[in-house]
Parts: sequence; structure tokens; C-alpha cells
Amino acid sequence: MRYRPFAIAILVAACTVLGACHSAKALLPPNLRPAQSTGVTIAKAQQALKDATPCCSSFADFSYQTLLPWRPKKFKLGSGSLVADLNGTRSYFLAFSLPPDVKLPYRVGLKSELHGSWLKDSYLFAPTVVLLDDAFQPIDTHDVNLCEYMGWSSASSGAFGSVTVSNPKARYLVLYSSAQQQSSNTYWEQSPAAFSVDTPNNMVSNGSFKVPHGPNGTVWIGLMTKTYAQAVDHGVCGKPPQGQGVLHTLRTALPVHWSGSGS
Repeated sequence: MRYRPFAIAILVAACTVLGACHSAKALLPPNLRPAQSTGVTIAKAQQALKDATPCCSSFADFSYQTLLPWRPKKFKLGSGSLVADLNGTRSYFLAFSLPPDVKLPYRVGLKSELHGSWLKDSYLFAPTVVLLDDAFQPIDTHDVNLCEYMGWSSASSGAFGSVTVSNPKARYLVLYSSAQQQSSNTYWEQSPAAFSVDTPNNMVSNGSFKVPHGPNGTVWIGLMTKTYAQAVDHGVCGKPPQGQGVLHTLRTALPVHWSGSGS
């Protein structure tokens, strides 16, 4: 009987340690957890899109009851979303009416989130934006160029892009992903090796990686905001040209009176 309190104490301590480990695992950021399968590969997502029944084959078939958001709003495109078949290309899509009282020209901000918890297994939904007139005829079409921007939070990080509405005849906007977009990729400045927990001592701080485009994912779209404008205007769209070194850059960037010695 005298050993029972000691055994209970050991049991309580073990449970506390296990609970702490479980909590630590739950709090560990996704990019520091062991690599996992995304569950839905691009091939499976493409097959799901192929198996879906299209609702529309022309822009006149779409519903434009939803007004373009006044600031970028989140939309998930995938299983359960409407599918269009445009010129032989199937894609999930969104359709909006453009705000009639916004002064031209104005910008529309877009962001695509990485689909998957592990960079090397992730992909993006790359948007194509079509502007239509009041007869649902295309005025302008943009395969949106996405550029990586890492802000202070997940809300200000991702692959950003924009389109400009300048034609006074524009009444509607359709977002989908063209065949060219679905078969392309987006430049990502950080190499996937930097996110590996298998070799934490060999993590790299530079390199590049191309994130493939897929048929589904999460996109944000709406009138441009200051946060989105900064991300679009300062995003990394491709590998920068080879420089001449940090010292050379500093010499050319600093004021003249800083570069002298003793003056």
C-alpha cells in the first residue's frame, strides 16, 4: 500500500509528459511537421474535374447576381463548385457583376493559396480573368501572372496578381483557369529543401522552386486594397538577375558623402 502514492505520481507525470508532447505537436507549424501526402494530387483533382458535369459552355449561361467584392474575398474552387466547359477546357469558375459606381480605371486584386501542407507537394489554382460587356461578349482576357509575396501574416502572404478594368463597356467578370494556366507553374523563391524537417541542420535560405498549377484551390478576389497592392507591386515574379555582390550594391545605393573615408 505504501508504494501506491509513488506509482500514482509516476503515472501522473507520464500523462503530463505525453499531454505536453501532444500539445507541442499540435502547435508545431505545418511547414515544420513531417512531410505528408496532400491527399488530393493534381492527377486526382484533374480526374474529379473531368468526371464533373459542366453547367455552362458559354459566358451567357453564367449567373452574374454576385457583385464583385469591395475587398478581396476568399473562395474555394473544387468538388461541389460549378464547372464550365469553355473552348474545350473544363474549369471551376466564379462570375461577378462589376460595381457600376467605381471610377475607371481601377484594379482588381487576386491571390492564390498553396493547396497542400507541404511546399514540394503543393500546387496553385492560377486564375484567368475575362471581362465582358452587357451582351456577355469578351472585351479582355488575362492569364493572371502570379508573384510570390511573404507578408507578416498568412493573410498577406501567397501568390498575388491583378487585372485593371479600364474599358467603360465592362459589366461582368469571370474567373476560371485556362488550359495554358493549368499546364503552367509559378516561380517560388524558397527551395522546398528549406522546409524539410528530415535534415534540420542543412536547411537552406535561398534557391528557387516552381509550384505547378492545378485545377482546384483557394483564391481571393475583389477590388484592390493597400495590402494587396503592396504584395502585387513588390512580389517576386521570377529569379532576379545575377548581382555584383552586396558591397557593390551598397556603394551604388548609399549617398556619395557616405562612401568617402574621413570626409
